[in-house]
Amino acid sequence: MSAMLAPFEISFAEALLNADRPVPSGIIAHNAATPARRFAVYRNNVALGLRKALQSRFPVVEKIVGQEFFAAMALVYLKDQPPRSPQLTTYGDEFPAFIAAFEPAGELSYLADVARLEAARTRSYHAADATPLAADHFAGFDTDAVADIRVEMHPSTEIVRSPYPIVTIWAMNSGEQELAPIENWRGEDALISRPSLQVEIRALPPGGAAFLLALYAGLPLGQAAEAALAEEPNFNLTGNLAGLIGSGLVRDIVFPEPKK
Repeated sequence: MSAMLAPFEISFAEALLNADRPVPSGIIAHNAATPARRFAVYRNNVALGLRKALQSRFPVVEKIVGQEFFAAMALVYLKDQPPRSPQLTTYGDEFPAFIAAFEPAGELSYLADVARLEAARTRSYHAADATPLAADHFAGFDTDAVADIRVEMHPSTEIVRSPYPIVTIWAMNSGEQELAPIENWRGEDALISRPSLQVEIRALPPGGAAFLLALYAGLPLGQAAEAALAEEPNFNLTGNLAGLIGSGLVRDIVFPEPKK
């Protein structure tokens, strides 16, 4: 039965997101032989719903480009990337990559990375809950074994690296910070997490992103510090480790097997 319906479903989905397509054959309406008008209304409602989903997920992107530009860009996107899941909270994961290739937005070179930050913020919000380890779990460590400890990161943790000041741009356009000229235009690495109820976004210090990404990949503390030092010779391990613990980003710690 599903195989028989597949061609109709395909044509229906294609027509639903593309006004240039004709009404699929087999569609009927109780008050018209050719239900073009009713289908157009339904098509418009679907497009509006998807656009609102993108607006909800990428409010800073919309504020930067304006409502009219965002609406036009969203329309092109939803034709190119129709939903593949019934959960609209995940719709738009490909939006940052789309923006990066969207020629009319080419002058705003930072826009795709701001969208990456906003997409990560939504994923962090909907990530699984986990109880962070308290700071006293790290007290009394054997200093000789610290380098071999592995850290399990909180599931809401995301890192977005950028050559643009995306954390500052996001903060200024979301109401977190007063809008003003950015005098120090430099790259920022964003840390996005939700250790409690609210999603937190902050800029990482130099080397911090390399350190956290190494830990997230399962490397022991010593190797993660080496990765950070290779990128930033002045990397402050003590300060970054304190920030990691204080931010509630550690879900668990794995001690090395005792040597025989």
